[in-house]
Amino acid sequence: MPDIIVSFFDVLSREMAVFLIAMLPLAELKVAIPYGVSMGMSPYHAAAIGIVGSMIPVPCILFLLRPVIAWFRKTAVGTIIADKITKRVMGKSSTIKKYRIFGLFIFVAIPLPTTGVWTGSAVAALLNMRIRNALISIFLGNCCAAAIMMLLSHTAMSAFNW
Repeated sequence: MPDIIVSFFDVLSREMAVFLIAMLPLAELKVAIPYGVSMGMSPYHAAAIGIVGSMIPVPCILFLLRPVIAWFRKTAVGTIIADKITKRVMGKSSTIKKYRIFGLFIFVAIPLPTTGVWTGSAVAALLNMRIRNALISIFLGNCCAAAIMMLLSHTAMSAFNW
């Protein structure tokens, strides 16, 4: 299976691969920027494309998550799915609940597994945050995460003389 994924990204240009990887949940900038840098892109170039790619799903999640969950709750099986999604997402929300917009920024800015724009957007939607404030906070946090990943990628490439 991983060979299929690798060969898929080999067909694409480096820029398109970084853009698409950045759009993926869990991968986001944490994978896209190191991938771009390892493929010979400058850290700035990979970060810029990664930021744009990772921000694409955000408005969709902010606008559509609550209506989709409400639609799921119309059936018994859908209610189980909606409850699992809500429980999983809200389990990550303590910092965001406590500090609201700043907490959302911090949550998105720290490039660790299960943090980032996808989960941050989902938590913001489920906490019913104002979309404008959530978008700004997620964007700024995403830029901070990109800077961290850019620095780590550049440092790793320099340290190993790649």
